[in-house]
Amino acid sequence: MNLQRLYHTLRHLKRVQITNRIWRKIHPPRFAKREVAPPLRPRHGHPLAGAQRRTTLVGPTTQRVFQQTIELTSNAWNDHELSHLVLYNLHYFDDLVAEGAAERRSWHAALINRWIDENPPGRGVGWEPYPLSLRIVNWIKWALAGNELNSTQLASLATQVDALVEQLEFHLLANHLFANAKALVFAGAFFAGEVGDRWLTRGCELLAAEVTEQVLGDGGHYELSPMYHSIILEDLLDLTQLARLYAGVPLLQELERYTGTIDQMRRWLAVMTHPDGEIAFFNDAAFDIAPAPAAIHDYAHRLGFATFPTTFPGATYLSSSGYVRLERDATVVLIDVAEVGPAYQPGHAHADTLSFEWSLGGQRVIVNSGTSCYGISAERLRQRSTAAHSTVVVNGQDSSEVWSGFRVARRAHPYDVRVDESAAKLSVSAAHDGYRRLPCRVRHVRRWDLSAGRFEIQDQLVGNPCAGTAHFHLHPQVQLLPNQRRHQQPLRIDNWQISVEVDQGDLSRVDSTYHPRFDESVPSHLLISRFLAARHNWQATW
Repeated sequence: MNLQRLYHTLRHLKRVQITNRIWRKIHPPRFAKREVAPPLRPRHGHPLAGAQRRTTLVGPTTQRVFQQTIELTSNAWNDHELSHLVLYNLHYFDDLVAEGAAERRSWHAALINRWIDENPPGRGVGWEPYPLSLRIVNWIKWALAGNELNSTQLASLATQVDALVEQLEFHLLANHLFANAKALVFAGAFFAGEVGDRWLTRGCELLAAEVTEQVLGDGGHYELSPMYHSIILEDLLDLTQLARLYAGVPLLQELERYTGTIDQMRRWLAVMTHPDGEIAFFNDAAFDIAPAPAAIHDYAHRLGFATFPTTFPGATYLSSSGYVRLERDATVVLIDVAEVGPAYQPGHAHADTLSFEWSLGGQRVIVNSGTSCYGISAERLRQRSTAAHSTVVVNGQDSSEVWSGFRVARRAHPYDVRVDESAAKLSVSAAHDGYRRLPCRVRHVRRWDLSAGRFEIQDQLVGNPCAGTAHFHLHPQVQLLPNQRRHQQPLRIDNWQISVEVDQGDLSRVDSTYHPRFDESVPSHLLISRFLAARHNWQATW
């Protein structure tokens, strides 16, 4: 065991994370199977369709999870051959609210019955708090959409809420606790009486605390992942609609105070969206987990929120989050000058400080390589590593000490962030101290300059001599053109021809992989340039 690494991981935890983890070990959840559910609360009107999600149930008993097609036998719910993440997805019941769900109503009703029969209370993955939270919300949404839950199904739903109350995820906090709170609010609105009121009060209390804690001043979600940001934003839109469906419940009307927060979060998402309409890949991020940005904005618009621009000419600095967008003509650059966050729960953080993504003419050119897996594996660790991102690696080490599946020990801290804008050029500069822990004790300083037809990056390693390599991951659609010059590489993407060159050494071309979705690995290329001095310059012209 690496005690130093463990110390630098644990020292950031909140007390409640430690005490709750101990409590969970010695006090297993205690709840009884309900034979009768609480009464239902009357509602007003009918819900709007939520943000569009992809269909996952492709047959009455066949579910698509990421790139796998799984037959939902009675053993599938807890199949040890499947990853924990895949098992979670089997228990979410996301298809109940997916595109065309009404056409699969009979499949859904039968699957709900099977889940109840094949997952006895307290047994298996489906009774863990996170899948409980998502499934509770999805079953209630399905019922609100005009589908009737019978008495057995309602009793099971109420039992699931009892189970959730017993194991709220204070050991993890972050998006997990937010999901717990949302589920309690939904359950408390759906069910009436003393039980429903108790769930609603607890959920609203948790929600108020977590919105304050988790949404930053610029509207970003504090885990700094565009994917999880989208999930939390969709949650708040769902809660807004719930409050309107139960307009006579005073506690729910307090949810309307999040209107300004939702607008801030929508702007943040728009800033962090590439011209192709999809999210940027910083920290854990992949397509098709959260609804696409356009689907979220459409949902908000149908709920009465104003439309947002999709372009942001000039420099846009999301200072609370630590992201910058540079946009000029057909070019968009998204830059990470963020802290690893949040300090006490960096489970979805990557060692990607001072990385960037670049789009030209609506197409991604340089990217971070994405996320295709969770859990503990060599591939998970590689995808979180600095080398998997478009930034600088020193002595083959990571800028932040990512380890296990969701742990970070010593972290890079960015500083001296400057964002400048003039008629001729957009510029960002920043430094980080993540490599100060190495014997060479260097600081990485990086500057991005975007002007008409030119994009330049200047890197400097300040400190003792060390081995630096600049990594530039290319989107799979980028073509490498023939070339005789070792310091130069011509590229083509659609009708754009780009010349990339460095001022020293070679620009090596390496086979790599790109991971736009979970369980998906697409062949790609990586350009690597080794530092021959403390300073290194890279430029692209088109």
